[in-house]
Amino acid sequence: MIDFTAEHNLGDRTGGPAGDASGDGRPAVAFMSALFAGGWIWEHPYRRLEAAGWPVLRTHEAICALDRQVAGSIEQLGDALLRACDAAGVEDVIVCANSLGGLVAIDLAGRHPDRVRGIVVSGAPGLTADPDVGLSFDRRGSVRPFGEEFGERMVAALFHSGRSFFSDERMSEVGEMLRRPESMVSMARSIKATRRYAVRPALDKVRCPSLYVWGRHDRMTPVDPWLELLADYPANEVLVVEGSGHIPMVERAEEYTGVLESFVTRCAGALA
Repeated sequence: MIDFTAEHNLGDRTGGPAGDASGDGRPAVAFMSALFAGGWIWEHPYRRLEAAGWPVLRTHEAICALDRQVAGSIEQLGDALLRACDAAGVEDVIVCANSLGGLVAIDLAGRHPDRVRGIVVSGAPGLTADPDVGLSFDRRGSVRPFGEEFGERMVAALFHSGRSFFSDERMSEVGEMLRRPESMVSMARSIKATRRYAVRPALDKVRCPSLYVWGRHDRMTPVDPWLELLADYPANEVLVVEGSGHIPMVERAEEYTGVLESFVTRCAGALA
């Protein structure tokens, strides 16, 4: 079974409370991969928090690169993330997640209130039709998950500005991953899991501080249904990022990271 592997800056820090890897009482900030984007989408906030001395970790594998059984279950994806935290020696965690990972963060907060001290969610599915990835992955069709047309359609689906934030290397990596039949099966099962997931009952179980950061022009998972639902949960913080599509931590990195820094600082202060 393929599981998440994680990069972290925890080193040999000791001296904090039991289960605390930072040594200063702060929870670790865990960045979770998205459906077909790996840990690289978190480069800006990961490095900023790392430089500020926060304990941080991020998973590397895109969700559709995982075993189909794990990828097809919101709960198993959350359990896999916690195993990555366990391997790094992390107990208390603030989970930051984009796209499908957003549902995983919400679910984890409800199931593990003893460990999840805050969640930051962006671009989560579950309230609208299947995410518009801008692509047809049917191998009987004319659109293939590689080549020039693949790149153009993916950029249009993910980014509002029309600019590609994918390097040629990243685009090649995604295309190669999606050429593997197992990845396609995992992606299909992941999308099916979002159809089954009951978002409102899951939100009812969340007690930790929660921040929702959404691109105003998110084509894949439009913001308006989430704004309507989150109005019933006024304790949550909501930020709509102008000029951004589905991946605000990439397309509007400075704004996203600045808001994240303030949020995790407040979370840590609430635990002090």
